[in-house]
Amino acid sequence: MPEPHQAVPVLELQGIRKSFNVGADNEIEVLHGIDMRLYPGDFCAVVGPSGSGKSTLLNTVGLLDRPSSGSLRITGLETTQLSDAQRTHLRGHSIGFVFQYHHLLSAFSALENVMMPLYAAQGFMDAAMRARATHLLDSVGMRPWLDAPANRLSGGQQQRVAVARALAMQPALILADEPTGNLDSKSADGVFALLRSVCQEHATAVLFVTHNPELSARCDRTIEVIDGRLGQGLSV
Repeated sequence: MPEPHQAVPVLELQGIRKSFNVGADNEIEVLHGIDMRLYPGDFCAVVGPSGSGKSTLLNTVGLLDRPSSGSLRITGLETTQLSDAQRTHLRGHSIGFVFQYHHLLSAFSALENVMMPLYAAQGFMDAAMRARATHLLDSVGMRPWLDAPANRLSGGQQQRVAVARALAMQPALILADEPTGNLDSKSADGVFALLRSVCQEHATAVLFVTHNPELSARCDRTIEVIDGRLGQGLSV
């Protein structure tokens, strides 16, 4: 893996601000000049109290919201001036999402759920797509349940499928928003270990939002968000 100073950042934020209700009497700025970088292989926790701006930060990084000002680069590409179609394409190919709730399609099998991002990008299904989805499910320990409907899987199994789905497009960045929040401690530890192994094996950058101090302590770096600003003295 390249040393950080030699690598292009997977994610780079400079002076990112985000306001809502712009121009109205109730305009409010939620993010106040965020600066941060993630490099290939970084596994970074994001912590902070409810209402601190973590979700807004994650939505902005995930190109779901546009920042009000500042620069946001994904794998070196400046995103703030991209069209909606360009942002959607970049998000689909470069960013994988794992949420607190797995958001699997309950009537579809584990295999079909993992194939969905590939199908959306390609427009048709083929043997290569099925082979990749099978490989990903195998890599997260879900091969025996390839054809099981998502609603027949346990919570931990569903999150493993969600991780496999997030990896389908070989993204440079994974955004994990409380992915262990609904799981028992054993399943939570398994999903966390899985994300860590993905990060190490594929040099994927992971931004891991959590309220669990035990898990954040096991990440390589921790970023604390306080009132829309990054906490002092933390490596960003």
